[in-house]
Amino acid sequence: MIVMENPVGTELAMSNANVEEEIDFSCEPYIGLEFDSSDDALKFYTSYASRTGFKVRIGQLYRSRTDGSVSSRRFVCSKEGFQLSSRTGCSAFIRVQINASGKWVVDHFHKDHNHNLDTEGENCNPTSQQRGVTAINSFVEVPRRPRKKLIAESNNEPSSPFGIIDLKRLRREESEGQPITEPYVGQEFNLPNEAYQFYRAYAAYVGFGVRIGQLFRSKNDGWITSRRFVCSKEGFQHPSRVGCGAYLRIKRQPSGKWVVDRLRKDHNHDLDSAGDGRTKGLPAPNILTEEVHAGSVNGDLFKLDNYPVTRGVRQNHIKSDWYSVLLEYFQSRQAEDTGFFYAVEVDNGNCMSIFWADGRSRYSCSQFGDVLVIDTSYRKSVYLAPFATLVGLNHHKQPVLLGCALIADESEECFTWLFQTWLRAASGRQPLAVIADQDMAIQSAIAKVFPGTSHRFSLWQVKAKEQENQGLFGHEFTEDYGKCVYLSQTVEEFDTRWNALLNKYGLKDNVWLEEMYEKRESWVPLYLRGIFFAGIPMNESVESFFGAFLNAQTPLMEFIPRYERGLERRREEERKEDFNTSNFQPLLQTKEPVEEQCRRLYTLTLFKVFQNELLQCYSYLGFKIYEEGPLRRYLVRKGGNDMEKHIITFNASNLVISCSCQMFEYEGVLCRHALRVLQILELREVPSRYILHRWTRNAEDGVFPDTESWSSSQELRNLMLWSLRETASKYVDAGASSIEKYKLAYEILREGGRKLCWHRWHMEWIIAIQHSTYSL
Repeated sequence: MIVMENPVGTELAMSNANVEEEIDFSCEPYIGLEFDSSDDALKFYTSYASRTGFKVRIGQLYRSRTDGSVSSRRFVCSKEGFQLSSRTGCSAFIRVQINASGKWVVDHFHKDHNHNLDTEGENCNPTSQQRGVTAINSFVEVPRRPRKKLIAESNNEPSSPFGIIDLKRLRREESEGQPITEPYVGQEFNLPNEAYQFYRAYAAYVGFGVRIGQLFRSKNDGWITSRRFVCSKEGFQHPSRVGCGAYLRIKRQPSGKWVVDRLRKDHNHDLDSAGDGRTKGLPAPNILTEEVHAGSVNGDLFKLDNYPVTRGVRQNHIKSDWYSVLLEYFQSRQAEDTGFFYAVEVDNGNCMSIFWADGRSRYSCSQFGDVLVIDTSYRKSVYLAPFATLVGLNHHKQPVLLGCALIADESEECFTWLFQTWLRAASGRQPLAVIADQDMAIQSAIAKVFPGTSHRFSLWQVKAKEQENQGLFGHEFTEDYGKCVYLSQTVEEFDTRWNALLNKYGLKDNVWLEEMYEKRESWVPLYLRGIFFAGIPMNESVESFFGAFLNAQTPLMEFIPRYERGLERRREEERKEDFNTSNFQPLLQTKEPVEEQCRRLYTLTLFKVFQNELLQCYSYLGFKIYEEGPLRRYLVRKGGNDMEKHIITFNASNLVISCSCQMFEYEGVLCRHALRVLQILELREVPSRYILHRWTRNAEDGVFPDTESWSSSQELRNLMLWSLRETASKYVDAGASSIEKYKLAYEILREGGRKLCWHRWHMEWIIAIQHSTYSL
């Protein structure tokens, strides 16, 4: 067989052809089969495919989260998926996983195909000595990634101006005076990389540099649907860039081809003279080889966004025109709101990530920044801008905005800057808990900037990983897994069920389960119950703050108006709850004094939570099981249900009570079990330590019962400033609605000013009297 080009993988296979002598190619794959390398496994599976009658593609890989090394690989039937019309969604595959000894072991094997096998073709005739290399060349169907760019010419067909590009030939044509083929709308390419190489060669001929621009993904399956290649002087992030609008865009067609659908040739700058332009721009990245090692399964070659990334250079997902528009908006807001804060990350002279928070958000950080939700769900789909929000939960259990950001890239450096900047905007008040994605970059940044803060993984990421892996193990595994993770009540019970799960399904060396077990304290409900998360459910995704108003697909020209409308809608909802809490009294359901106490203190939303726990406590029975001095222990179980029981510990000397269900630790409200014990003890009020100030009606009213918890006097002063500013702004807004209200508001402010002046004069007078008395 004559190989016209060497796809990645075939060259490796041929260079290691001697290994086939050590592998028994005549047997079928089976769980536990060992290989010295993943390439040996690929050759073996390819040989098996040639005998059976199907072709093989390189599928997904998984990397270790500790060192980034490849830990497992999948090799699939060429008809896997539905990306091309020739594919049928075949599920046949083999997966190998590296073990502690360095061997690659088959841990999954799905034999059945959903299509007819080619059992009569010549490629399916088994040969004993030449099967290895020939099978690789004939049957391994990898994405077309030639290491050498050749212009393929048939005997009677002219060479194509597109397709596989020979850069040396193009330069030779230039030197011979032959004009290079210009790009045009409708031009076709087999792969995005062919289009990139063609446009880069064209740019070198004309006299400008090229960068890889924005990509767009399908909302349905996440596939890349179009790509832009732009002039290197596009944008304004660097002094050398002049906002050039020249670009070429390619779009994926149903046939799998990529077609130029948009093209702009005009530049707003001088072009280099012939020959100079060839050295412009960054060198072409080896995107093709990188894709194999990155584990791409759909053939999308480009994983970079705004430009090729070389060693030491960070990529940027933010388009250049966003900076000027947003910075102008921030400056106008700062003139209106003295508490408005914004910052821009700069890396090697380039603008990178952006963060901003208005005065209201900064004040909310002081009241409701104890639990921080970092919403980077823009990554789930195609996005025009990497828009992320930092959100808390207010005293009505509504999402409250604590800051916004555009994420330039998803590196540890980027997230570290973001968290440090938010901390500065929040006057250094560190959150108790953070809900964020489980990426190593985010984990490392949280550990660095928020030491001691608990990090809980975002539910959408955990669920996505579960669905991706559970499908391989079957329905019975999914049920056992769910019982282990979500129904275990103690650490011992969880560990017992987990080990039984691994043994039952032979998954002791499974990479995904091993990594998730190592991080169990960040996602398993059992380990999170004792940490305050303001009651945010563990089985639900956190609601998007802006909802349909604003997301990562919002275009630049609509971004600011939608941002303001979405923010105003949320704050209007908060004002409504403030009004309802101040003007309406919920009905009491019992004659318990604790119910009246909590109705007086809690917001309406929190009182409903407490009231439900109080009503439920009547269904429980309590028994004293231990007493020594002031310490008592009770067993509380539900009537008629011996399985639901909890241990409550009470210290009579300081009125400290705790329950094994840990609802108070997680949500900040006493549970039904503890309330039942308080009834048994005939305590008429909930101890004050169990009424959290953040859940009370006056959580935003400038009352600071825990002033000793503030780390510095400056931090407390900032809180007082924001509190006064927010309270005053409400009167200002109300007073500006009419002339009559303006006069009334003005008189109130003047009267308040006189009282403040009198108070200051009075305090100065007392100090002077004390000083004179001391002198005498």
